[in-house]
Amino acid sequence: MSTSSSSTPQYTVPGMTTSQGVEVIQLLRTRLHALNELALTLKHVHWNVVGPHFIAVHQMLDPQVNAVREMVDATAERISTLGGSPAGTPGALVAERTWDDYAIGRADAIEHLGALDMVFTGIIADHREAVAATEKADPVSQDLLIEHLRSLELFQWFIRAHLENSGGSLSTRNQTSEEGAARAAGEQARGGR
Repeated sequence: MSTSSSSTPQYTVPGMTTSQGVEVIQLLRTRLHALNELALTLKHVHWNVVGPHFIAVHQMLDPQVNAVREMVDATAERISTLGGSPAGTPGALVAERTWDDYAIGRADAIEHLGALDMVFTGIIADHREAVAATEKADPVSQDLLIEHLRSLELFQWFIRAHLENSGGSLSTRNQTSEEGAARAAGEQARGGR
């Protein structure tokens, strides 16, 4: 009996080879980790947001957390359907992720939203790459990822609405880090739009 969550599956769904299944499982495993971490990060922000926009941001985030948790479950179930074993432990997530931990603690709502804009940008870009990678091998997994993108992009729009000025410019434009985006969003908010 194997207890390894990374063991090679002995089968996959009809119409796919086992090697194709393994490739898609690995891709979905990375998306599973990203979504699990996103749910945790959104909850972290929910608990650590302060300032005049507190209640709006605090209440906006819980439905996002719930939706992302549903994405996590659907991704894990797809991995199992393909013959894999989803790894939902914190140790697996930390060991296998390719990104850094969320960098902002207790902070103003707008600063958190600036940082979250960068988080969503990374997750959306990686989800889009996964969509492209599954196009031929597994249109069912591709469809799942596309459905995730619908919500992820909507959530980012909700966040960006707080970061956009009346001219359509984002305070986070040209930023490449969570810290830089948080700082730029905070400066724009304090400077008046």
